[in-house]
Amino acid sequence: MSVGKLFIGRKVRELREANKATQAQFAERIGISTSYLNQIENNQRPVSATVLVALAEKFQINMSELSSGEGDRLLSALSEALNDPVFENLAPTAQEMKLVTQGAPNFARAFIRVHQGFRRNSEQLASLSDSLGRSASLAETTSYEEVRDFFHFLDNYIHALDIEAERLAAEIGLGEADSYSALTRYLKTRFQIEVRWAPSENDALRRFDRSAGILSINRYAPPATRDFQIALQIAQLHARQLIDLIARDANFRTVEAAEICKIGLQNYFAGALLLPYGAFLSVAKTLRHDLDLLAAWFGASLEQVCHRLSTLQRPGNKGIPVFFARIDRAGNITKRHSATKLQFARFGAACPLWNVHEAFEAQGRIIRQLAETPDGARYLCLATQVTKSGAGFHSPQPRYAIAFGCEISYAHAFVYADDLETSGRTGFAPIGISCRICERLTCPQRAVPPLMRKLHVDHDRRDVLPYTIEEA
Repeated sequence: MSVGKLFIGRKVRELREANKATQAQFAERIGISTSYLNQIENNQRPVSATVLVALAEKFQINMSELSSGEGDRLLSALSEALNDPVFENLAPTAQEMKLVTQGAPNFARAFIRVHQGFRRNSEQLASLSDSLGRSASLAETTSYEEVRDFFHFLDNYIHALDIEAERLAAEIGLGEADSYSALTRYLKTRFQIEVRWAPSENDALRRFDRSAGILSINRYAPPATRDFQIALQIAQLHARQLIDLIARDANFRTVEAAEICKIGLQNYFAGALLLPYGAFLSVAKTLRHDLDLLAAWFGASLEQVCHRLSTLQRPGNKGIPVFFARIDRAGNITKRHSATKLQFARFGAACPLWNVHEAFEAQGRIIRQLAETPDGARYLCLATQVTKSGAGFHSPQPRYAIAFGCEISYAHAFVYADDLETSGRTGFAPIGISCRICERLTCPQRAVPPLMRKLHVDHDRRDVLPYTIEEA
């Protein structure tokens, strides 16, 4: 068994303290010296395979949980923050950043939050015109980002909500395409709420009249959207106390952020109710993650299926780790999550070489790409366009591109890789996270120079870029 250099000192220390053991007692139990344990807990030495096995056997823990993807996500966010020019000549080494994220993760999160505030304030000041009224939107943006980070660092999996949604799905008979009748019957029998069609095509997707006990659904909404809105109403009623507790324990800085989080938790419960964990994971494996077939099986939209696949991170029963993002035509990432090493830019647009941008030109098709990031990691990338259909000719129909994929080592579990050559090093497109932190020196699609690199301008020569980037 190969574990590489695994520094998990904080987790080992927390495990020892949870068992109320001294270092000497704990070291004896797992068969190592006290000095070795002390070095492990202080991240001075990595954990060996032998120690990992001993921890798993003696304390009945899942070894994969000791090396969860949270560290990679936190390290990626910290690395991007420290690439800001304001930290020029002060950037720590990769090993130093690993020590911080593994040994003091709350300090790393606090640093990232401070940097986010600095960036927002700087960007706002830079874009101020004659009117200072724009500053009123700062709090909303801050709250939204805070909530997005809450889900991001929880691995986009909320265990208590997922378990309860799966239990309720079994109780009311959900888990296949025809969910509408089961959902409406449950609302009627449990909460005395009647589902009706909204009288106008211009009405909201969902409108709840508490006093009358009537839930109005837009009759022109697609079936998947209709069912999701009913499930969301069930989330508000059935899981209200649990959702309130989770939002309260998150200790958000503002009431606004807590309320935004509750909406996210309601959406999470609704998705987990319509696509219950065990059944969905089993079918996904059987169908080899064919997105269209999964959508048809469960009566869900393609976006709902991709989003649900990104949440399959239940301890002891995890799905394939995937990344998922939704991007608008301007390149804004409106949804994002990654259980892989691939992380999305927090500032600026996504890499223009990523196939997600081509999805707007390939309506109705799932396009594929083999891609490699600057760190050498390789991925199977899928992209497709989705349209939020409205009612009638004059209704707006916003379009998005969905990005979805996995590390190449998992590609065999996806039907989309069947005729692709995934074993070699050729055929992989070079992509990055965003131009501002990408280290590729000769990329012809570069929009802005990389941070922390000096530029050279030759007035007697012009290539694709008007400058060359000096080597580190």
